[in-house]
Amino acid sequence: MSSSASPRGPWPQWGRVSPADADHLPLYRQAQIYARQGVDLDRSTLADWVGRAAFELRPVFDALMWELKQSTKLFMDETRAPVLDPGARKTKTGYFWALARDDRPWGGTAPPAVAFTYAPGRGGQHAERILQGFGGILQVDGYAGYNRLLAPDHSIRLAYCWAHARRKLIEIIRMGQAPIAEEGLRLIRALYAIEAGISGTAPEARLWARQSRSAPVMAELSEWLTHHRARISAKSNLGEAMAYLAKYWDGLQIFLTDGRVEIDNNPVERTIRPIALNRKNALFAGHEAGAENWAVIASLIGKRLLDRTIP
Repeated sequence: MSSSASPRGPWPQWGRVSPADADHLPLYRQAQIYARQGVDLDRSTLADWVGRAAFELRPVFDALMWELKQSTKLFMDETRAPVLDPGARKTKTGYFWALARDDRPWGGTAPPAVAFTYAPGRGGQHAERILQGFGGILQVDGYAGYNRLLAPDHSIRLAYCWAHARRKLIEIIRMGQAPIAEEGLRLIRALYAIEAGISGTAPEARLWARQSRSAPVMAELSEWLTHHRARISAKSNLGEAMAYLAKYWDGLQIFLTDGRVEIDNNPVERTIRPIALNRKNALFAGHEAGAENWAVIASLIGKRLLDRTIP
């Protein structure tokens, strides 16, 4: 579990990140730094302080989660969180589930925010539990665990991510000459070019641009997909990429009908990059309670990192 501090206190001016913040230093490294300065602080003492801080911050985290779930549109993603399993003398794989909001691209007034929740697995039941009380559009990648959110008793609509669809075509092109994949990628790039020109405008303006300019490109993509999918082996890399597009096509089109929806899931993916950096430095959380503490504090640090990320 990492900790941050600055001369102004652990939480500097809201929306500003000082150089001392979010350095992702695991506690054993912090203990070593203090020792070189003549301060004897055992790692267990630091861990106790982190746990106490997380306990005091829990009401803030709970309020953040509640406030996020009042939104009508959110992003969600998950990333690994290795946790020490003392009985087995090895680590086990838990997950941080990130729930994020970033309404800046359409001029929304709600502040950007992210909340991380630790769960012992990646099953869709964890997303279901975290999202209790939320009803609206949830933008996600193509992970099948989110499918249970489509059950009739949920008021959630899934919007999917064009960045993931694009990535599959890019990987094929990198392997060699692939004119069909290049044609599809050209059309997707045209969608992104339109999005770059309307970012920050009102939902109505974004919707008009998408219906007048993006919809014809989507029609070309649909024709490209239908034409080539009937002629490409389903077991080939290109066939699998096209199957992905076909499977999620309805959710990939939602951005055409709602000016608030983004074309991809990148805002939440940006929020989990610091978690991956911390995971690399710290290797693992000492126990599941430590991972939960990590999630609470990362939510508040992550909020400020999201603040300074301008789309």
